[in-house]
Amino acid sequence: MTTSANFPCEGGCVCGAVGYRLLEDPLELHVCHCTSCQAVSGSAFVMCMPVHMRGLELLQGEPRLFSFESPGGGAKRDRRCANCGSCVWGEITPEIVALQAGTLDDKGWLKPIAHIFVSRAQPWVEIPEDVLVYQTQPKDNLELVRAWKGRNDK
Repeated sequence: MTTSANFPCEGGCVCGAVGYRLLEDPLELHVCHCTSCQAVSGSAFVMCMPVHMRGLELLQGEPRLFSFESPGGGAKRDRRCANCGSCVWGEITPEIVALQAGTLDDKGWLKPIAHIFVSRAQPWVEIPEDVLVYQTQPKDNLELVRAWKGRNDK
């Protein structure tokens, strides 16, 4: 399995109304097991791929902003397809968004570097041995970025 993509690569929502092109390597890729991600996704976890907004080109559609407060009190801002409701990305800062990696057309190269909030992981989820593991949120997200950049050096 390759751990890098040929850029650009494309993705979009389930119904095809929103499409994007990722122009550059993401900052990192991790799996989040927090209860907010479980509830919002309807799954046991979410693959989050922080990317620079400048490296994300919207090809079609305009994802609608959905804002809500998480159980922990933090404000969440997601961009979703207005037709099918697929979450395409979450806003971290104005310059960085958390692309939902499952919306990429080619997911074969995705290999998360870390699992976070494993204290909230479902009991049947098996965490790989070769990833960084955090019981909650990492104290320094740059550790994930450094690990992602060094992933092919192993």
